[in-house]
Amino acid sequence: MNPAYPPQNYAADTVPLQGTLPPGAPGQPQNSTVLQYTTVNINSEPPKDHIIWSICSLVYGNPCFLGLAALIFSVKARDRKMVGDLNGAKHYGATARCLNIWATVLLSLIFLIFFIVVIVTSVTAANAVHSYSSNNYNFRG
Repeated sequence: MNPAYPPQNYAADTVPLQGTLPPGAPGQPQNSTVLQYTTVNINSEPPKDHIIWSICSLVYGNPCFLGLAALIFSVKARDRKMVGDLNGAKHYGATARCLNIWATVLLSLIFLIFFIVVIVTSVTAANAVHSYSSNNYNFRG
């Protein structure tokens, strides 16, 4: 447990700044006691770069080089995240995700069409062999 981060969750508007205002602070009236609050927006989840999905898209099937493009955008998203540009990382991560979706859909369609062609060819060949063997049997006897 980190002592810098207490286990309680505080609302952003209920945490006062530490210390009090010195007398005669610039911009503050002299006789009023005003508490200043600060709001800190912390994103609980950093933007995703989808690099594992991009590597799988590149290695296991790379239709139209979408896996390679997705990997490039994933690396750019990771670089932006390391620099601290979270908006850029989010943009590149979303592009990598979109490219990965397209690569996965196209690869799935290619496999589906391939299996359908194999099944149709096998059934057609089996029917041809069966009809050929039944026609030869009728001519012998």
